[in-house]
Amino acid sequence: MAHDHDHAATANRTRLWIAIAIIGAFLVVQVIGAVFSGSLALLADAGHMTSDLIGLVVALVAAFVAARPATDRQTYGYRRAEVFGALVNGVILVVVAVSVAISAVGRLMTGAEGEAHEVQGVPMLVVAAIGLVANVAAMLVLRGGAKDSINLRGAYLEVLGDLIGSALVIVAALVIVFTGWDAADPIASLAIAALIVPRALSLLRDVARVLFESAPADTDVAEIRAHILRTNGVVAVHDVHVWAITSGSHVFSAHVEVEPEVFATGRTGELLDELGGCLSEHFDVEHSTFQLEPAGRAEREQPQHP
Repeated sequence: MAHDHDHAATANRTRLWIAIAIIGAFLVVQVIGAVFSGSLALLADAGHMTSDLIGLVVALVAAFVAARPATDRQTYGYRRAEVFGALVNGVILVVVAVSVAISAVGRLMTGAEGEAHEVQGVPMLVVAAIGLVANVAAMLVLRGGAKDSINLRGAYLEVLGDLIGSALVIVAALVIVFTGWDAADPIASLAIAALIVPRALSLLRDVARVLFESAPADTDVAEIRAHILRTNGVVAVHDVHVWAITSGSHVFSAHVEVEPEVFATGRTGELLDELGGCLSEHFDVEHSTFQLEPAGRAEREQPQHP
């Protein structure tokens, strides 16, 4: 399992390097195009892409830090660095969305007062189309690791947002080219901002779940408890804790009361193997710790967790 995690971590770092190269190369083109065309939507998308690039770099640094081995001080290693990388990405997304929205509203108000801002639709369209291709390429690169890494998921969501943003810029550019209605540009910017916020909040919610050591969203604690109770020799289970160090790295601990025969016959090692194997196979728990106790022990302990 450790080998699989190391292999996945190496693959994720490679994906990030490739995505950084793609996004970085196109960002220069997009900024030049935004200045030349006068498009706020294109500039908003460039700002979003800048946040993507920063986020990808943060994700890459976090991935390298997370690969460092555990020590006596950092007993679980540095894998939670991935979570902090996702936190930075989420905050960047929110800041970009708010900034874009403020600029778009300002430009709409200026237009309503008769001070329209001229936008060159054709350059805007060409650059947005190139951006769409670049985002598709980066998204395909990152997609393979987004399911198993919250860090890579943050980067993937940012690029996905840019993909949608490029599509909106293309629509706005087409409207401007065929109708001359420049207000399509700030309206597209507002739409991009509106799309960014839900994704950012979703990412931040997942980060908060890990940092608060809540049970992972896809983990049913009651079902785990039921599995343990069905194990031969187990009579009760309490002090159950399930949390995640980072995405896909679940940790479990519990006090398990067993029948006297388990201790008398020396079957404790066998039972521990059975319990650990059950959690690993059925619930994808990477690390589990069980404290075996004689039946009735919970009544003599201090008040405990469920």
